[in-house]
Amino acid sequence: MDFELVLKTLLDEFTRLNIRAAAIGGFALGVLGVPRQTLDLDFLIHRDDLEKLDEVLARRGYRREFHSENVSQYRHPNAAWGSVDFIHAFREISLAMLERAKDYPTLGGSQSLRTVQPEDVIGLKVQALCNDPARKAQEQSDIERLMARYGHELDWQRIHEFYDVFGLADDAKKLKARFDRAQ
Repeated sequence: MDFELVLKTLLDEFTRLNIRAAAIGGFALGVLGVPRQTLDLDFLIHRDDLEKLDEVLARRGYRREFHSENVSQYRHPNAAWGSVDFIHAFREISLAMLERAKDYPTLGGSQSLRTVQPEDVIGLKVQALCNDPARKAQEQSDIERLMARYGHELDWQRIHEFYDVFGLADDAKKLKARFDRAQ
């Protein structure tokens, strides 16, 4: 996937059409200073903007391969355009993530990318590791790398809330003890 091509194209369209979206997933980790290899782009998108998004991606040659209340997945037949996945923001918690998102420099500073906050990436990673146990090792690694990078700067209350949703309060306490250096 040509990340520079796809990001520039999509971000220009998002701005032009006022599509509310923010990067999440593996690419967001890199933007937040914790790079890891990824093969696609993932975004959180306001549910009210899904129709505009579908039109933008269809005009660019993407095919929607999956759509549910919660997610949409698009693939392009040309590998340079790759695949782009979207989580739909419509619940209070995901709308708050979208609202808190900030612009970060990416692609060597040539582009600005709206990205969810580290705590929110962690929250989405907690959900992913609970939803798909096969991904647990990768998701846990991503969480711990973000925590090591941001440590005491994190909003640990928000992180505890995410863990509590999935009945993992003890895990959050252990991680806070390891990574919150301001204690």
